[in-house]
Parts: sequence; C-alpha cells; structure tokens
Amino acid sequence: MLLGTERLVLRRFRASDATALAAYRSDPDVARYQTWDAPFPPTKAETAVRNFAASSPDRAGYFQYAVEHVADEVLIGDVYVRLHDNLKQAEIGFTMAPAYQGKGLATEAVRAVLDRLFRVQGLHKVTGECDARNERSAALLQRVGFRREGLLRQQTFLKGEWTDDLIFGLLAEEFLAGYAPKRPR
Repeated sequence: MLLGTERLVLRRFRASDATALAAYRSDPDVARYQTWDAPFPPTKAETAVRNFAASSPDRAGYFQYAVEHVADEVLIGDVYVRLHDNLKQAEIGFTMAPAYQGKGLATEAVRAVLDRLFRVQGLHKVTGECDARNERSAALLQRVGFRREGLLRQQTFLKGEWTDDLIFGLLAEEFLAGYAPKRPR
C-alpha cells in the first residue's frame, strides 16, 4: 500500500486488476471525456496494468495509483499523476467506476494523493485539466481546492471533435493552509 484513507487503499497496480480496469474503462460514460475508447479490451488492460506497475510515484513521468475500496476489496478506479522533470510540479487526473461515483470516493482518493504530493514529496504546484463539458470532474477539482486558471478553446481533438479544456491549479501553500486530512494509515 502506498496510501490509505478510511475507505480506500491507493496502491500500485497488480496483474489481477486488469479485469476490473477493462470493465470500468469500457463504460461509455466513463470513457466519454477520456483519451481511450470504449470498449477497453482485456488485452489492452493487461498491457496498461503492466505499464502502471512498472512506474514509480517518486520519479519524473507517469504513475497511476490503483484505488481499491477497503470494504469490497476491489479496484474501483485510478488516480493519474505526471510528475514533471523538476520534481516540483505535477498534473493529476482520475477515473472512478460508475457504481462508486457520487459517494465522495474520488474526492477522498484525490485528496490522499495531493497530501502525498505536497506533504511528502514537497511539490510546489499540481495542475488538472478536463473537458469543459465534464462538470463533475471540474467540481471535484474545485472541491479539493483547485482554482480555475483558464479555458483553452478548441484545445483538444478527441473522438472526432474539437473540445474546450478547463485548466485548474493548486499551490502547495493553498492546499496546506486549507486542508487538514486524516493522516494516511
């Protein structure tokens, strides 16, 4: 386990996670604003899980936290972090299985990752970006303290259309002053 909250374990991906990853990434509503298409084939999920497991949360590059629900002992989502080469900035993203949405679990997972990024790794700033139509993701980012910093018009060509992107930012000083998390177990 890398991180824990009252209801979640955030850990490195395991080979056994491929089936659950393929299932929630295959949901058209989950995939709608993401870079992958639904369905998300099991072979693609197996490759993704291997790649996720091989990366490190402490080195520059991409790391994907597997989000496991403690009570059910199942993979319910993931939190993506791209740590910049300077090790002082990162980008964050998140995905949650439909059955676990709307329960505050994604918020809990993102807060736990932010706590690690700012308190343990000493980052200066974390950014988030989402399709401007993705109101739930924008609301989550704002709920955990991000500020909307901009709108990039027709920024991304995705799934056959140009989309606007919202840009959010959170500074360490803001997070540390405004959020007192329960300490990870």
